[in-house]
Amino acid sequence: MMQENLNKYLTIHIKMDTNEYQKLAARTLIDKPDFELSISEIMACWNALGLAGEAGEVADLTKKSVFHRHPVDRDKMIKELGDCLWYISALCKDYDTTMEEVMKKNIEKLQARYPNGYSSEASINRIKE
Repeated sequence: MMQENLNKYLTIHIKMDTNEYQKLAARTLIDKPDFELSISEIMACWNALGLAGEAGEVADLTKKSVFHRHPVDRDKMIKELGDCLWYISALCKDYDTTMEEVMKKNIEKLQARYPNGYSSEASINRIKE
């Protein structure tokens, strides 16, 4: 009975059409930032979005290979992974670090997180950082 009343309430009070949603959601939009962006901030965003785009291409090739059963175009995959590395290298420059430092810190994190190597059990029971 309580669940039925809740469902009725939600149907009456939450139901909206797409135009109403868009109007209500627009209340939280801004026309422009209320601050100036530096060239380095713009480039960091440019490179982060570039990495996301290239990672999306890697994900799409993988999805098509696994779920659509397409043969893997190894050369294309290597090129897309290279594009990811290019953007990672650019982000390292943007954030004043090196790929070597990033790789070392990643291995340190993995060794601390999984001192005996990865396992599902270790993943479930690890302490969150």
